[in-house]
Amino acid sequence: MNSTRTTGPRRADTNHVGVLIVGAGFSGLGTAIGLLQNGFDDLLVIERDAEVGGTWRDNVYPGCACDVPSRLYSYSFARKPGWSRRFAPQQEIRDYLHDCADDFGVRRHIDFERALERADWDAERQLWQVQTSAGPLIANVLIMAQGPLSEPVVPRLSGLESFGGPVFHSARWNHQLDLTGLRVGVVGTGASAVQFIPHLQRQAAQVTVFQRTPSWITPRRDRAIPAWRQRLNRRLPVLDRISRAWEYWLRELSVPGLMGNKTWLEIGRRAAEELLRKQVSDPILRAALTPDYDFGCKRVLLSDDYYPALAQPTVTVVTQPIDRVEPGRVVTNGADDEIHDADVLIFGTGFHVTDSPFQRIVFGTDKRSLEEVWHDGQHAYKGTTVSGFPNLFLMAGPNTGVGHTSLIYMIESQIAYLISCLTMMRSQGVAAVDVRVGVQAAYNAGLQQSLEPSVWASGGCVSWYQDHRGNVTTIWPGHTWRYRRETAAFDPQAYELIRADAVTPV
Repeated sequence: MNSTRTTGPRRADTNHVGVLIVGAGFSGLGTAIGLLQNGFDDLLVIERDAEVGGTWRDNVYPGCACDVPSRLYSYSFARKPGWSRRFAPQQEIRDYLHDCADDFGVRRHIDFERALERADWDAERQLWQVQTSAGPLIANVLIMAQGPLSEPVVPRLSGLESFGGPVFHSARWNHQLDLTGLRVGVVGTGASAVQFIPHLQRQAAQVTVFQRTPSWITPRRDRAIPAWRQRLNRRLPVLDRISRAWEYWLRELSVPGLMGNKTWLEIGRRAAEELLRKQVSDPILRAALTPDYDFGCKRVLLSDDYYPALAQPTVTVVTQPIDRVEPGRVVTNGADDEIHDADVLIFGTGFHVTDSPFQRIVFGTDKRSLEEVWHDGQHAYKGTTVSGFPNLFLMAGPNTGVGHTSLIYMIESQIAYLISCLTMMRSQGVAAVDVRVGVQAAYNAGLQQSLEPSVWASGGCVSWYQDHRGNVTTIWPGHTWRYRRETAAFDPQAYELIRADAVTPV
């Protein structure tokens, strides 16, 4: 792909656009590219930051890398044959997204440093009234592509404001701070922490890891891709396509285990237990790092250096819950209060997924926000549309997440569904589409029934795959090719269609 930065001519300065996309990460850029390729060029992308990239722009902590093989972690229409490693590092993925924005002419459709503040559906004129940090907009179609991993979670710890030293989330890494020789407290042991803790261990004088729940971890087996193989992939693109297909179907083989097949799950569990036995000799530490829930219930993590880092004498794993934070220390609950001195606190505590803040500022036909409509849990039709919110499309919406493969496959499926819908609207003079209440309810009832035997629902853990009621509202139940088939074409019979000639002119 071309690495030369090109912006092109700026789009016309108007506050009324056909399609408004919020966010310029993988889903926002992919949607914009798909629309432009299909003749929908009256679009605007608003991005609250100064550059594209989403989570791969924001997460720049040491060791940040993808945990999906590189050959799957790209758009199917913009495959990159020259990935440097089996699991691409953050900077390489960020640069890939920069190249996509340049090569497909998306930049001239992006307003950077413009944040969404509120969106209201105007039922009379059948359009979205949008407030942004740079002024109002009107849009016929609103696409929320802000990403599920965009809003960091920092737990409310008593006394945190009194700590006195630097405090930050891994998604807001403080690169001006030299951690050499410092005592670092790490709260959380999820996917990000598993990547950055080994780097901290090599730099800090002491690392104290506050672990609430251990994760199942399997070998990463990352490796550099030789230059000759990269050249071969460029010269013979069919080889890259075959490799991508092989990786996809290999990962689809794990679905039966995730959906409740105990025999399949046992294979993964044994691999994780063997890694733990090999890398942690201390039986007390090994016990602390052994999950008490089924393999796959929480996100399975990949690492070859996390356990060895925890086994170092400069690292302490604390399993007692945090009671409070005091100046220069963290106090945990044990038989007596235990004091853990720290100069710095780093949170690896994940993101708002089921309770993303955007839900509070998007209002539908009855003037209720998504947050109010979803008070019993988030739900959508095909993870994309929500009844009572006409012409609103959610990218990577409810129950489109995956625990075994690349989310980009699901995003591309949604893009195809969106384009099919907009094509129908344009050809048939339809101003707005609103999924029928009964259709959406039946769809989600079927999803929850399918998820009942899954490891996410019955594996004995609490995770971000679940909402506050315990329903699994983030993960797709089954093979991803089934979702691709469901979203291959827009199904107008599932929607209320409002014709353009019945709408009050703007």
